[in-house]
Amino acid sequence: MHLHALASRLHRLPPSCGPVRLVGVDGHAGSGKTTFAGRLAEALGGAPVLHLDDIATHEELFAWTGRLLREVVEPLSRGETAHYRPYDWHGRDFGPARALPPAPVILVEGVGAGRRVLRPRLVRLLWMDVPVEDAWARGQRRDGSAQSEFWEGWVRAERRHFTEDPSRSFADLLVRQCSEGYEVLPGPAATSAASPAITHRDGPAPVC
Repeated sequence: MHLHALASRLHRLPPSCGPVRLVGVDGHAGSGKTTFAGRLAEALGGAPVLHLDDIATHEELFAWTGRLLREVVEPLSRGETAHYRPYDWHGRDFGPARALPPAPVILVEGVGAGRRVLRPRLVRLLWMDVPVEDAWARGQRRDGSAQSEFWEGWVRAERRHFTEDPSRSFADLLVRQCSEGYEVLPGPAATSAASPAITHRDGPAPVC
């Protein structure tokens, strides 16, 4: 089934945060969350994507929950436009405020998108199902040797985060990248074991 079928199902769900259907896309760093969220946003007709890299900072790799709730989630829950200042990872400071108006579906993408304080606001939680060591290796290749010191600290912080606040066990859907496209399967939190798998393929059937 095409990725547009998943988009259609998300559109049919009742809102979870005021008038908005918040969809979390979580997974380990380097697991492909940003790319997948972009493709799903296209299938949703141009849905906004909130990148948690814009919310986290060097000093607050995971301690950004209060700011996200205050600046984004609470305004959206009231049907108001949210305003947040994206973090500049090179300048180490926050940039100009960015508006995020309510939309039928908004994707929240990044490590920690499925943390417990956010789950009650999510209409669905998707987990990028990539083994942690594979994801980290891919992320480090992407960022290059100049970021090796940052990655050392990140790995420790991410391990601690998911130990204290796991996401995968609460995922409604698991997303696995195939040779072409994605395979989307019922996750651990799926309410029905009979839910059919949703497979997005851009060409001939891939071998996963």
